Amino acid sequence: MAHPEDLTEIGNRRIHLGECGWFWVWAGVGGCVAISFISYIGFLFLPVAGVLALVAARWGGGLSRSTLGLLSGAGIPFLVVAYIQRKGPGTVCWDTGTASGCDEYLDPRPWLAIGVALIVAGGAAFWRARRFVR
Repeated sequence: MAHPEDLTEIGNRRIHLGECGWFWVWAGVGGCVAISFISYIGFLFLPVAGVLALVAARWGGGLSRSTLGLLSGAGIPFLVVAYIQRKGPGTVCWDTGTASGCDEYLDPRPWLAIGVALIVAGGAAFWRARRFVR
């Protein structure tokens, strides 16, 4: 027979996993909204953000501390841009057997710094909210 403490621990673990899951759903919302601001095809991501937000608000406990995932999600597009621009800054020339050319790249470090800062800030705020508001 399980001890009452064990059942409490199992319940706490389920709550934690549920909140973490909704944190990542909100991170998806934040990522889609951020992409809509930095991309010319960003308007395609707004309906996805809306659906995810409605689902999270309806079934994820409403506007809870899981919404701090918005902050972490906003950092994801910045990391994508940093990855795409990883050869920069400056002009990089290339040559294959059939073609050659040069491409201009941005400095990826500011994009990387912003992306990491947003992801860490959102995760830290969520951890702090979970730790001190039980």
